[in-house]
Amino acid sequence: MQITIERFTLTKRSPLTISRGTNRGNTNLWIKIAADGLEGWGEASPLVHGVHHQTTEALETALQAIAPRLAQYHPLDRQRIEQAIQPLPSAARAAIDLALWDWLGKRSGLALWQLWGGDRDRIPPISVTIGIGSPESARQRVQQWREAIDTPWLKLKLGSPEGLAADRALVEAVRDEAPQARLLVDANGGWDLPGAIAMADWLAERGVAYLEQPLPVGCEAQLAELKARSPLPIFVDESCFDSRDLPRLAPLVDGINLKLMKCGGLSEAARMVATARACGLQVMFGCYSDSTLANTAALHLGAWADYLDLDSHLNLIDDPFVGAAIAPGGRLLPSDRPGLGVDRLS
Repeated sequence: MQITIERFTLTKRSPLTISRGTNRGNTNLWIKIAADGLEGWGEASPLVHGVHHQTTEALETALQAIAPRLAQYHPLDRQRIEQAIQPLPSAARAAIDLALWDWLGKRSGLALWQLWGGDRDRIPPISVTIGIGSPESARQRVQQWREAIDTPWLKLKLGSPEGLAADRALVEAVRDEAPQARLLVDANGGWDLPGAIAMADWLAERGVAYLEQPLPVGCEAQLAELKARSPLPIFVDESCFDSRDLPRLAPLVDGINLKLMKCGGLSEAARMVATARACGLQVMFGCYSDSTLANTAALHLGAWADYLDLDSHLNLIDDPFVGAAIAPGGRLLPSDRPGLGVDRLS
C-alpha cells in the first residue's frame, strides 16, 4: 500500500478559550492509503497538553518515517500494521487507523456504521461548545450556535482564571439566554478539590447534566472524594487516554470522554467503549480541532455513545471536507456511502 501525507490549515470562526488558553486554529494532516485501486482517508490533529506534545511537526515526522515500512503491507494486514504503528504518537496512529477503516468500508461497499452493525437512529444529538469569556460573549455565542444547528445540548467551558465567580456568571448568562437548553460543563482541570465540590453543588441546582474533568491531571486520587460528594456524574477527559486507563479510573468516576486523537483511532475507540461498558461507565465522544473528516469517523461509532461532543468542524471557516450531515434535533449523521463517506471540497 502507498501512503501520502498532506498538510491543511483550519481556522476557527470563533476562537475557543478553555482553562489552558485560547485556540484560533491549527494545521492538521490528511493521510491517504492507496491499494487495489481504492483510497482510504485519515486525519491527524495536533494534541498538546500536559506531557503530551504531539505537534503537527512531530506527527508529520513520525508518519513520514513509518510510511516506507508500511508500504510492505496490504490494508488487510491489520494485526501486523497495528503492531508496527504502536510506537507512534496516538494522533498519528489514529490517522492510519481511520484511513484503513475507510479503505475497508470502500472495499466492502458498506458505510462503517453498517459494517459494524450499528443503529444510526440511536446516534444522540451533539453538544456545541461555549468557551470561557464574558457573560455577553457567552450570550452571543449561544445566538451564533442557534443559527448553525438546533441542538438541545450546550457545553460550557469553565475553570476561568478569574475564579469561580466568573464561572458562575457565564453559566447564569447562558441559562438566561437559553432557558430550555440542556447544559453540560467541562472545567478542563481548572479547579481544585474544594472549588470542584462547591461548583458541583451549585451546578446541580441549575440542572447541569454532568461535570467533566473538574480536577487537573495528576489529581486523580482526589476524584474518589469528589465523586462521593458530587450530586453530578463525573467524567474525565485529559486523565483518560486509552483503554488501559479505564480499570484504575472506573471506581473514581462515572464516565469518560473518548477522543480518536487521544486513543489512536476507531479500533481503540471500540475497545474503549467495550471496556467502559464492562466497567459500568458512561461514554462521551469528544474532539480537538478536528475537521469534518475525523468527526465523521467518530460518528460511525456514535450509536454506542451516551453523549457526543463533535462540534469542532462546525466552527471552521475553511474546512476542506464534507461528510456527516445535520439532521433534525441537533443530530449529525454519517451517510450510507461506503467507508467514512467523506469527500474533499473542490
